[in-house]
Amino acid sequence: MTTYTPPQRAATLADAPAISALMRASVLELFPRFYDERQTLSASEHIASLDLRLIEDGTYFVHEADGEIVACGGWSRRNRTHAGAGDAADDDRPLDPATEPARVRAMFVRADWTRRGLGRAILESCRLAAKAEGFSSLTLTATLPGVPLYLSFGFTEVERVTVTTPDGVDVPGAVMTRDVDEPDSIEA
Repeated sequence: MTTYTPPQRAATLADAPAISALMRASVLELFPRFYDERQTLSASEHIASLDLRLIEDGTYFVHEADGEIVACGGWSRRNRTHAGAGDAADDDRPLDPATEPARVRAMFVRADWTRRGLGRAILESCRLAAKAEGFSSLTLTATLPGVPLYLSFGFTEVERVTVTTPDGVDVPGAVMTRDVDEPDSIEA
């Protein structure tokens, strides 16, 4: 059986409202399997928060099916690691590809589109783009629903972390890394 994979493209600023809605819906639908109600609601506000800089930098991708965005995610050449914990003074600092990993950021898939390869496709686009810019590795801070995807894509869990959102809620996650030279294991 062939699975339909909707086309991927770079996100535009005009996509921002649809991306924000997708991010929130994804959290509200998928997080309750891993987090309690308070964590899910806090994450829907603070972790599912679109960083427009990713779109402006041209490093954020979407998959669109029947005119609706069903998956989104990207990478960054800037220091910010994730949304959810508030802003830091050096979030916009450009990373040094020779010494620092690129950041995978803001991966979300609509619940009815999970497990269809969209997250992998976005991760592969991130890997290839970061490699083309001279980065040798990727890092991310995963929420628990994303850990299985990232492991299957070749990421290694470095440590368990807790993100404390601006409203004081602790959301467990994991810092994960992988080299960019290794192709997606499905494709290898």
